[in-house]
Amino acid sequence: MMVKLAIVIPYFKVTYFEDTLASLANQTDKRFKVYIGNDASPENPTQLLEKFQGKFDFSYQYFEQNLGGISLAKQWERCIDLCENEEWIMILGDDDVLGTTAVASFYSHFTAFEYKTNVIRFATKKIFEREIQENVIFMHPVWESATAAFYRKFNKTSRSSLSEYIFSKKAYEKFKFHNYPLAWNSDDRAWLDFSEDKLIYSINESVVYFRLSEANISGKNDNVRLKNKSEIEFYRFMVYHKLNYYNNEEKLRLLRRYQAELRRFRSLKISEFFIFLFFYLKHINSNWVIKFFKKIVHKFKKH
Repeated sequence: MMVKLAIVIPYFKVTYFEDTLASLANQTDKRFKVYIGNDASPENPTQLLEKFQGKFDFSYQYFEQNLGGISLAKQWERCIDLCENEEWIMILGDDDVLGTTAVASFYSHFTAFEYKTNVIRFATKKIFEREIQENVIFMHPVWESATAAFYRKFNKTSRSSLSEYIFSKKAYEKFKFHNYPLAWNSDDRAWLDFSEDKLIYSINESVVYFRLSEANISGKNDNVRLKNKSEIEFYRFMVYHKLNYYNNEEKLRLLRRYQAELRRFRSLKISEFFIFLFFYLKHINSNWVIKFFKKIVHKFKKH
């Protein structure tokens, strides 16, 4: 089987990068090519890369202009543009780690998902700084809709991060990544878009290790305002375009989350009040509409 998999690394921090590269060198199946795009980082990785010459196929590109500070999603896309003729793409964080059989599992499962899906995901474990979380592996249904997968994350019965997914290049080229602030919800949106209503296929026998540290966006607390702006945009998309995929209880929770994110940012506008009223009337039972209406009327009377 020819090489079908590109592993794209948008590089910026060297702290855990050697762990990432070592996990690629240790793959039991080397049918992949790695494309590393340096986002004008002050931390030069070339000496480290020399240690891995000949251990797996990779190319390295230094970009003179930092793009991730303006749009992280655009930096991902710029790195993907380095790819050649591979049909499937994985974006691997420069601090995340692949289990040794990840690539081998991709190929061994290939006939099971070929032509049936645009999105594949692996099981995951969290790494806190350098410590792997105690034996907690997040696994998934073998076949699952993107909307159901997102709701499990929303409901905190699952988790999701960019590095654990492989996606079809054709689907990516059709949609690209939505440019949310900090790309905070760009991966969640991608799986909803890229799947094109096909089911996601999960490979649970191999693990991707996602690192949570103060150095990455997920672990930082100084960007809460930007994350909130992203949440508002993302949940607006969910409410306007994905509610019909959920039952009434799930619809209510998504509507209330959108409302809560807006109110965390500022007070509701009159126009937004009527929009929420419309959605509650359309999708939710009348008791919730009455509660919502009374709450808002009371608030406006106070002002």
